[in-house]
Amino acid sequence: MNPMLTAVATFVGGALVFLTGWFARKLVDRGKVVSAEELAEKIVREAQREAETQKKAAILEAKDEWYRAKAKFEEETAQTKAEQEKLQRQMEKREGNLSRKVEFVEKKEKEVDKKEMEVSEKETSIEERSGKLSGLIEEQNERLERIAGMNRDDAKKLLIRNMESDARLEAARLIKDIKDDARRQGDKSAKEILTLAIQRCAADHVVESTVSVVHLPSDEMKGRIIGREGRNIRAFETATGIDVIVDDTPEAVILSGFDPVRREVARIALEKLITDGRIHPGRIEEVVEKVAKELDAQIVEFGEAAALDVGIHDLKPEMVKLLGRLRYRTSYGQNVLQHSKEVAYLCSLMAGELGLDVTTAKRAGLLHDIGKAVDQSMEGTHAALGAELAHRYGEEDIVVNAIESHHEDVEPTSTIAVLVQAGDAVSGARPGARRETLETYIKRLEKLEQIADSFQGVEKSFAIQAGREIRIMVQHRKIDDARAEVLASAVARKIEAELKYPGQIKVVVLREMRAVDYAK
Repeated sequence: MNPMLTAVATFVGGALVFLTGWFARKLVDRGKVVSAEELAEKIVREAQREAETQKKAAILEAKDEWYRAKAKFEEETAQTKAEQEKLQRQMEKREGNLSRKVEFVEKKEKEVDKKEMEVSEKETSIEERSGKLSGLIEEQNERLERIAGMNRDDAKKLLIRNMESDARLEAARLIKDIKDDARRQGDKSAKEILTLAIQRCAADHVVESTVSVVHLPSDEMKGRIIGREGRNIRAFETATGIDVIVDDTPEAVILSGFDPVRREVARIALEKLITDGRIHPGRIEEVVEKVAKELDAQIVEFGEAAALDVGIHDLKPEMVKLLGRLRYRTSYGQNVLQHSKEVAYLCSLMAGELGLDVTTAKRAGLLHDIGKAVDQSMEGTHAALGAELAHRYGEEDIVVNAIESHHEDVEPTSTIAVLVQAGDAVSGARPGARRETLETYIKRLEKLEQIADSFQGVEKSFAIQAGREIRIMVQHRKIDDARAEVLASAVARKIEAELKYPGQIKVVVLREMRAVDYAK
């Protein structure tokens, strides 16, 4: 075959293929365009329908909002209108009240004016009558002076004396009524502050309870105790808290202080310093500290020994230590620890006779004065302080009440508390328990009776209970019940002013009336 024809045929065949493909592609693209246009038109129609739907919804929502706003506005308007109407009614009511008040005030003003006129007329009438009455009184006074035979001043004095006597009697009766009412209510009329102070530091025994004497090998030791420019004695007083008195007493110095434990530490420390011979501030502080530790251990031992002697084994360590401190505490010359043991023994004996709990009675008796271990460093009576300590360290309520009531500051709530009162009185009042010379004791009793006998109407007086009570028998015709109260108070005040005594003295006035007749 001719190559040229072959090439032409190939070219024509290729062209036909190309044209056929091109036409086919155009047909396909045209179909796609038609489909896309239809799809676009469909989307546009759906969008238009959605827009119409949203437009209608928005219009409906706007209408709902408008209706709600309208309803709210109408409601607020109605409320405001109701409030305005309410305020209007209140204003009208107030105006009516003001009108009535104005009318009432005007009426009262008229009445006041009328009353003022009446009062003015009465004042004028009273002045006239007063003038006439003064004349009549003066005339009657002149007649009375002529009849009675005394002038006006004498009559006034007589009247004043009679009124004074009546007033005193009335005052005595009033005092009796007040005291009776106070007793019925159970209120304590006053605190015995002065008695407490005398009990802690009585003048007639203060030397015995606040002073210790340390004997020296020679008077030369006094200079060493004082030291150069007094530095040793100042260091000793600072370390112990006790005053050192160096005077003309031969071969002795005096230690003075109210704290018995500190005073005992000072005494032992000074004796050790004197024996050692080395006395200077550093050595003083060392010895005092060592002695204080040793004495603390001894105090515990003394407390344990006292509890063991009495038969009590379950005391708290703090109570044992406080009990041991009582060994160095005295009350009117009587050792408090020994006194506490005596009271414990007495309470146990009495409790055994009455069939009560002996152990509890013994415990209450041993601890009844435990407050005296701290009463010189704390405020309050030793009974109240002791009750507080006992309660703090877990003692029974019976024991706490027995401690608190053993001086009758509060009412006893058990028989054991009464036994502690009795045991305390017996131990303190027994002969020899408290240091007091027989001569001083007798003089005090005589002075008590003399003070009581010095009052009018007293028939006889008797000092009893070792001078703790004075009983006064009065003449019943001269002293009635009301005056008996006054007499008891007057005797007590005079005893306080003229006597010095430990504790307190009870004044009892007894009035007896006997009617005697005979059958014939």
